Amino acid sequence: MNNLKTMTDEELVVLYVQGSNPAFDVLLSRHKSSVYAYIYYTVHDSDLTDDIFQETFLKVITTIKQGRYTENGKFKAWIMRIAHNLIIDNFRQERNENAISNDELDVDLLNDVRLCEGTVEDRMVKNQVLADIRKMIKHLPDSQREVLEMRYYHDMSFKEIADATGVSINTALGRMRYAIMNMRRMAEEYKIELSYA
Repeated sequence: MNNLKTMTDEELVVLYVQGSNPAFDVLLSRHKSSVYAYIYYTVHDSDLTDDIFQETFLKVITTIKQGRYTENGKFKAWIMRIAHNLIIDNFRQERNENAISNDELDVDLLNDVRLCEGTVEDRMVKNQVLADIRKMIKHLPDSQREVLEMRYYHDMSFKEIADATGVSINTALGRMRYAIMNMRRMAEEYKIELSYA
C-alpha cells in the first residue's frame, strides 16, 4: 500500500484496470476531500453533496472499467469535470421540477402585488432583458459560455472554474473577458437594451 501512495494517478488507474482495488482506494483517498469540498461549495447542501459525490465516483469507476478513460495526466481535472457536469444536471433537473404554470393555480401569479417587486410591465421588461441575455449566451463559444455560466449562475470563483475546467485561472479570466466583450458587441449590433432599471 505504501508504494501505491507514491505512484502517479495515471499509474494507479492502470493498476486499477488490471484489477487492483487498493489502487483505486489510494486514488479515492487522494482526491475525495477536494471533490467533496468543490461539490459542497457549489450546492450548499450536505445530503445533495453526498449524493453527487457518490455519483461522481460511480461514474469514475464505470468509465475506467469500460476502458473509456483517456485523460492522461489530468485525472483530478477529469474528476472535477464529472462532478461539475453532475451538479449542472442536478440544477437543470431541479429547475424543471420547480417550474410553475400559471394555468394550474387559482391565483394570478403575474398580477399578485405580494409576489411582485414592481408592476407587471416592469417584470415583462426585466424578463425580456434576461431572455435576450440568455439568447446571447447561447451564441457564445462553448468555452466562454461555460465560464460565464459557472461564474454568474453558479457563483463559482475563478479558481474553482479553473479547477473544474482543467485550465489556468488566467485562461478562465480571459474567457470571461471575451464572453463579456462578445455579448456587448452582440447587444450593439442587434440594438439590444441590457438594462431594466
